[in-house]
Amino acid sequence: MQKVEPVHTFEQIKLLADSRRMEILRLLMDSPATLTHLARILKQSPAWVRHHILALESGDLIEVSEVRKTGKVMEKFYRAKGGAFLLQEIVLPKSNKPAIIFSGSHDLALEEIAERIRKHVTLLSLPVGSLDGLVNLRQRLCQIAGAHILDETGEYNRPTVRHFFPDHSVELVTLAHRTQGLMLAAGNPKGIRKIADIARENVKFINRNAGSGTRLWFDAELKKQKIDLTHINGYGNSVKTHSEAAILIAQNKADVSIGLQAAAHQHELDFIPLFEERYDLILPRENEKALSPLLDYLQTAKFRSGLNSLTGYNASHSGEKILA
Repeated sequence: MQKVEPVHTFEQIKLLADSRRMEILRLLMDSPATLTHLARILKQSPAWVRHHILALESGDLIEVSEVRKTGKVMEKFYRAKGGAFLLQEIVLPKSNKPAIIFSGSHDLALEEIAERIRKHVTLLSLPVGSLDGLVNLRQRLCQIAGAHILDETGEYNRPTVRHFFPDHSVELVTLAHRTQGLMLAAGNPKGIRKIADIARENVKFINRNAGSGTRLWFDAELKKQKIDLTHINGYGNSVKTHSEAAILIAQNKADVSIGLQAAAHQHELDFIPLFEERYDLILPRENEKALSPLLDYLQTAKFRSGLNSLTGYNASHSGEKILA
């Protein structure tokens, strides 16, 4: 089975930005071919094809697969180095200070941290949910991830991180313990008191994105309580952050969501607590030096003071390392 090869460098992406080279590469993904064969298909001269072949070869996208001698002529057969190519590259700002990509579960405290450390490092957020954040970290699309995944054993994050990184040295650092629950319209006009009430016909729900720690918890709870998700009005409508969900409720576009107490408080919503969770930052040990401004800030009194000012956040274990 042929593999999908990731394209990691700007030089390779620049090569493929030329539609003529992209066409040649796609032909060579299908089957090996000579200059003469390609020239016939593309209705161009062999010299024209050779120019682009040399460029693709220098970019490590194609290779010579076979050399055949026909009479006195030696013909090279070229092939692509992958059955397909995945273009993935993040364009970072050009600056004297390093830029760090955070990906994973949305967190309000991280927004404050980014502001506090911006003199030393630019912290950029790619909120995709806990699971996809770990995927991005595995694929090196970010330097640090954030997660709050409750394993069936009752442990947060560590079993899932072990599964994603069986062969990598990574560490978990607790950012905070956070309270999650039902975020409700001010005054709770629908009289929602418990999870089961979300399935009432007159209640409009806003969900979190698939793969987020909140969504994983909610789906497990629905299964535990034997609640049919098809009865939930709005189950298929999702947002990527706690803040987005809170805003929709504040705008009367939804009645309820599962989210952070801090997000509900910021948007003056009613809130019914359901559980406290541990939110961890996950980073490869090789990234420790680049992330030192962030990790050092977690140990400061200023950070703990700011964190405790967020409703529903508990800083008593913030900055603690957890063995993966």
